[in-house]
Amino acid sequence: MAKLTKESLLKRAFLDPKNYPYGFSRSGDFSIGESQALSRYGTLVAALVDGQIEPEDEEDHALIAAARGDKAPSTVIEKAWCKYQKRINRPKLGSIYGSKSRVVADSDDMGEDTDMEIELDD
Repeated sequence: MAKLTKESLLKRAFLDPKNYPYGFSRSGDFSIGESQALSRYGTLVAALVDGQIEPEDEEDHALIAAARGDKAPSTVIEKAWCKYQKRINRPKLGSIYGSKSRVVADSDDMGEDTDMEIELDD
């Protein structure tokens, strides 16, 4: 495998087909500048954060610090990367359709002194 360098990573476009199958610019989550910054610098930031390459200068150290939450993001790519991480790591909402739920009927509802479980099937 070829050694990763900063220059080779900057030549690759950053894509996330799982979370953004139509691209960052078509998602509505990012501004034009943010989507361009993610596409251009995203592979570099991902490699720096994952430890695949070592930071070479202060800019790289600042990117890592902002991505890990050690400092507030200040540049466009730092802000875009933090926003991207928040979007892909947000909690998934459960569906109200297609799952079984149980309702416990009190004695007042059924006219009996005992509790009774009723299964509802969709």
